Amino acid sequence: MNIVFMGTPAFAVPALESLLREGYNVVGVVTQPDRPQGRKKVLTPTPVKEAALKHGLPVLQPQRMRAPEAVEELAALQPDLIVTAAYGQILPKAVLDLPQYGCLNIHGSLLPKYRGGAPIQRSIINGEKETGITLMYMAEGLDTGDMIAKSVVPIEDEDTSGSIFEKLSVAGAKLLLEQLPLIIAGTAERIPQNDEASTYASNLSREDERIDWNATSREIFNRVRGLVPFAGGFTMWNDEVFKVWAVANPSENPSSAGSGQVPGTVLNLSERGIEVKTGDGSVLLTRVQPAGKKAMEATEFIRGGVMKKGTVLS
Repeated sequence: MNIVFMGTPAFAVPALESLLREGYNVVGVVTQPDRPQGRKKVLTPTPVKEAALKHGLPVLQPQRMRAPEAVEELAALQPDLIVTAAYGQILPKAVLDLPQYGCLNIHGSLLPKYRGGAPIQRSIINGEKETGITLMYMAEGLDTGDMIAKSVVPIEDEDTSGSIFEKLSVAGAKLLLEQLPLIIAGTAERIPQNDEASTYASNLSREDERIDWNATSREIFNRVRGLVPFAGGFTMWNDEVFKVWAVANPSENPSSAGSGQVPGTVLNLSERGIEVKTGDGSVLLTRVQPAGKKAMEATEFIRGGVMKKGTVLS
């Protein structure tokens, strides 16, 4: 059986590696084109491309998977099954119809909740207590295909998007290997999604990264850890962006905030961090990044003495 794997970020690599380790015949890999990264804009391959090249696999990197020439190139690999994981492009019907065993997707949520491009980040931002992996058949709609199986993963207070990405990538690879023999034998479940129960996790925007100090302490805590390690949260200080990379768990750090302070007010600067007034108390910022500086522990920033008690972040 010829399998084509389609994926892009590190999230997808364990699934590809698992297929190869178990001896499945992966005949090619499709991933996003190399992109410039860093201050020097160095053209950088995707993690999936790096893994594929390590194993000597052919790699396709079409700008648009919908382009006829891209479909032809994929068809030349004669796939019997296509496995996708965070590929980053919607597959056209011409691709979905290619393999006789269909196109599978490893999706990072418990469908039908959190369809779309940022299910992991938004699950954390929304304060969900659990998330998971859904292995599904792909359809023309976005994440609307029939489900095969799910794997539930708890979201702990210590988790960030980074740690949940790692947990789900491992869970996805495991679920794929468990279900693949059933899929090939034609005995895997095929469970239609309840569209009425679906929710959509849109890609994150710059505005999603901005901290609303009128929100509750728990909501701010969830937002920042949902944005770490990829973007982090931000607020404005002295008309410049002031990034926030970590907030202490409000459940473990009782608020000392009194009444009469507006949300965003810096209440205390101490060895514990920067205490800021929120909509229902306060939070402690423990890792921050002033404009033009590297990220640092809040205590290191405080020692510089440039931020004063009573400052209002906006």
